[in-house]
Amino acid sequence: MNRTGRILLVTALVAVVAMAFRVSWNALRDIANAIGADHTAATLYPFVVDGLMALALVATLVLVGRDRTFALRVLGTYTLASLVLNYVHGLVPELHGRTVDWGRLADWDPANWALVLLATSLPVGSIYFGSDLVAKVLHHRPTPIPPPVTNREESADTIRNRSTADLPESTPAPAVANPVRMPDPIAVGFLKSALPLKPVPAIAPTPVKPIGSTPKSTVAATSPRPRGATGRVPEAARSPRPKRTPTQLLDEARTAMTGLPDSKVTAEGIRREVHTSPANARMLRDTLLTERAAAVGAP
Repeated sequence: MNRTGRILLVTALVAVVAMAFRVSWNALRDIANAIGADHTAATLYPFVVDGLMALALVATLVLVGRDRTFALRVLGTYTLASLVLNYVHGLVPELHGRTVDWGRLADWDPANWALVLLATSLPVGSIYFGSDLVAKVLHHRPTPIPPPVTNREESADTIRNRSTADLPESTPAPAVANPVRMPDPIAVGFLKSALPLKPVPAIAPTPVKPIGSTPKSTVAATSPRPRGATGRVPEAARSPRPKRTPTQLLDEARTAMTGLPDSKVTAEGIRREVHTSPANARMLRDTLLTERAAAVGAP
């Protein structure tokens, strides 16, 4: 609603409240005269009752929690009391012409005592409840509004595990060492004569056994360690991945989210359980929440 509409709404509310107060003012003034109030007190009596109702209404709009509940109870109590007094004023015609006996609001004594007690206790209650409501409003501190937090579950950015062949950087080239030229060897006898070496005894040859004389033994062949894939697997060698229909995805999401409250039904949780894309996870989450809301609203 724009500013002009709000101003018109508040103006209409003030006009309605003012007219209703004028109608109730006549009845409450006559009630005050009947219980012994003088002219000035009877004139101010409607402000005591209906004025506290207006104060309680404002406090209801400002306060929160238990204080707001207390303001609503005060508003309801004084509204009911004003309604009862207006009803009695309409039932007793003598109140209009001030011909009723002093302190007599009903013919039945118990009802008369209750009405007189009600009419005389409202000013005292206005002092107590009005002071309490004003103190609560003055000491009220509004709760600060937290800044909006970006929902990480709705982010479309996903991190995938990619093989070495998918990375933008290729395997670095092997480093090439620069050759170092070594000096040419020099003969030992070029500068000085070599000393004679000690005689080395001859080593007897080891006899070789014939092939037939060696017992045969069975040795388990050791298989080489499988070599890991270093590149992208060809499309023909990959196992075909079955594609699930939206109905199958929805059934799997229902099974995975069974027993969880609505606050735990998130796109990230569905994506992890069903193993699907973020877009499908968000679609499944919205569908599940819509089904749950429809089930709750159904008779």
